[in-house]
Amino acid sequence: MQIPKLDIQIILLAFAVVTGLAVLMQTIFLFAILLTVRKAAKGLRNEVEKVRSSLMPVIYDTRDILTGTREILVNTQDFLAGARGFITRVGPKVEAAAGDLADITHKLREQSTQFQTSTHQILEQVHKQSDRVDGMITSLLDTVDRAGGFVANVVSTPVRQISNILSMVKAVVESLRGPGAARQ
Repeated sequence: MQIPKLDIQIILLAFAVVTGLAVLMQTIFLFAILLTVRKAAKGLRNEVEKVRSSLMPVIYDTRDILTGTREILVNTQDFLAGARGFITRVGPKVEAAAGDLADITHKLREQSTQFQTSTHQILEQVHKQSDRVDGMITSLLDTVDRAGGFVANVVSTPVRQISNILSMVKAVVESLRGPGAARQ
C-alpha cells in the first residue's frame, strides 16, 4: 500500500496549525498579564494619589512647624497613619499581582513543555512513517526490477531460439540452392 505524498504534507500543515495556535495562546496569556499589570499599576497610582493628597496638608502644615510642637506631632502622626494605610492597602494587592504573575508564568512553562513534547512525538511519528514508506517503495522497486529481469529472460530466450532456427533454415535453403542455382 503506497501512502500519497499529500499525507505527509497534511501532517506538516497540521503541525504548522498547532504551532500557530500555541503562539496565539501565548499571545493571549501575555495580553492577560499586560491587563493585570495595568490594573495593578492603576490601583497603585490611585493609592499614591490618595497618599499624596493626604500628605499635601502635612507639607503645607510644615510651614507652621515653628508655631508649636503639638502641630508637628499631630502632622507626623497623620503622616505615619497615612503611610501605614498606604502600605496596608497596597501590600496585599502587590503580593496578589506578583502571585498571579508567578502562576501565569508557571502555567506558560508547563504548556510550553507539553507543546515541545507533543511536537517531538509528532516528529517521531512522521520519521517512522517516512522510514516505513521508504521501505515499502524500496521493496516495490526491487520486486519490479526482479520481475523485469524475469520477463526479459522469458521473452529473450524464445526469441533467440526462433532467431537461431530461422538462421538454420536460411543456411539450409542457401546450401540447397547451391552454386548453380545462383547463376540462373
